[in-house]
Amino acid sequence: MCVLTSQNTSRPKVPVQKLSPSQRQKSEIHAPGFLKFASQILFNVRCRASAVIPTLNTYLINPWGDFMQKITFTENLAHNIALMQSIFEGDDTFIVREATGRNGLHCAMFFFDGMVDSFTINESLVRPVLLSDRRRASADELAGRILQADDCRVETDMDKALAAFLYGDTLVLTEGDARPLVVNTKGFARRSPEEPENERVLSGPREGFTECFMPNLALIRRRVRDTRLKFNFLRIGGRTNTAVCLCYIDGLCPAPLVDEMRTRLSVLELDSVLDANYIAECLCDHRFSPFPTLGTTERPDVAASRLLEGRCALIVDGSPVVLTAPHLLQECFQSNDDYYISFLRTNVSRVLRTLGFLCSVTIPAVYTALLLYHRELVPARLLFAVTAAQRGVPLPVGWEVLLLLIVLEVLREAGARTPGAMGQTMSIVGGLVLGQAAVSARFSAAPTVIVVAVAGVTGLMTPRLQTAALWLRFALLGAAAAGGLYGVGLALSLTLVLLCRMSSCGVPYLINLVPRVETDSEDAWLRVPWYLMKYDRFSFFRTAGRKRP
Repeated sequence: MCVLTSQNTSRPKVPVQKLSPSQRQKSEIHAPGFLKFASQILFNVRCRASAVIPTLNTYLINPWGDFMQKITFTENLAHNIALMQSIFEGDDTFIVREATGRNGLHCAMFFFDGMVDSFTINESLVRPVLLSDRRRASADELAGRILQADDCRVETDMDKALAAFLYGDTLVLTEGDARPLVVNTKGFARRSPEEPENERVLSGPREGFTECFMPNLALIRRRVRDTRLKFNFLRIGGRTNTAVCLCYIDGLCPAPLVDEMRTRLSVLELDSVLDANYIAECLCDHRFSPFPTLGTTERPDVAASRLLEGRCALIVDGSPVVLTAPHLLQECFQSNDDYYISFLRTNVSRVLRTLGFLCSVTIPAVYTALLLYHRELVPARLLFAVTAAQRGVPLPVGWEVLLLLIVLEVLREAGARTPGAMGQTMSIVGGLVLGQAAVSARFSAAPTVIVVAVAGVTGLMTPRLQTAALWLRFALLGAAAAGGLYGVGLALSLTLVLLCRMSSCGVPYLINLVPRVETDSEDAWLRVPWYLMKYDRFSFFRTAGRKRP
């Protein structure tokens, strides 16, 4: 990125310090041969490091911004053109379009090919200058009386001007004025807002966010037509200079939450931001927890509903994923279309998702614990059938389950990375073929294959908790192999303790799930009908008794 004035970009040379006689005398120790030589070497390294470390700190504090070339425009248009051409030398997409009016009005337009709309430049910028009868015009007159553009402004902050220029706007300079005009001429290709593949719904809106920044904001504004809806812009990333928008509804979103998000964003030190996950990993409260503490969505209706619940959203330019905060555990068991179908069906689905997650993480561990330590708890007929199936299997049951779980994850990863419908076909066919082959070759027992398959299928019911299910599945399996059902119970207790200690932007992670942390909300684990939902769906920060207007 360029910022305005020139600066030497060469790295300073690191001085090499020579040891004085007094320093050499201090470094010597009364030891023969090798120890004396080693002490001298260590002292030399220490002296050189003392000179190198301050220099390294100069580069590491802001390694992407300290040595960037800066620009200063003058009133001489020819000088400004030569300056811009020298800065973007070697960039064949950089274009300079000079235009001279009937009576000598001289202007220059700078833009990047492929990022602008050529029709807008020709009709709104070039044509009005060519038809102008003025000899000279200031930047203000050029913006107000000559150019025919809906978004045209004089920008005195050169950082903002260059950021807009690098994003597809056009810079216009005129003879006799050093202030540039920034004209909105963006025209790069963009995809249509289609329904996200990983958030499909049975009923409801079919739109989704795209990689374009302003259209994503428009999708939210179109759904929340409220004057209190606020969009605060900031830029993150020294190299990419990525635009990020903090979105919230003033009066619904608590001020401490907005201040907290602004503080966290202001202290980020990233050289590039290419996706929302770059920011999510830095903003989340518990970075090493497999449970998500920041919500993600690619659907405008979901983002709008969370804003209406008093949360804030982060929209990152170039990413279709929108981050929302706070994020609670109960949301991981909710689906996007829970509010578009009958509440009776929604509640059944939420119960099934909860049971599916519990089965996914506990079934392999309980199966292993019962066969290793607690065979007396298994019904006799079932135990005889499982024991008969285990005959001839060379591996103990714990290792058998572990290897099958690894094979399951390998098949899932291969299916996800294979393009198109072939990935799903390969996952299904690969699982069937490998499972049947393993049972036929006596590498694994049929009950073990069934247990692992059930764990894998039920884990798909909660896609937001797939990472947590993966880690818990292996952790509980290790606890079961070490201590049986007692180990499984201990591991689950520790997991519950960790969840109780977690929070998301100051909100307890298990809100509505533990007795001492409750809200005035009817939409907790189960959903009530809309006509009974008297309070806001998420009202932890608000006063009890506030009814829906």
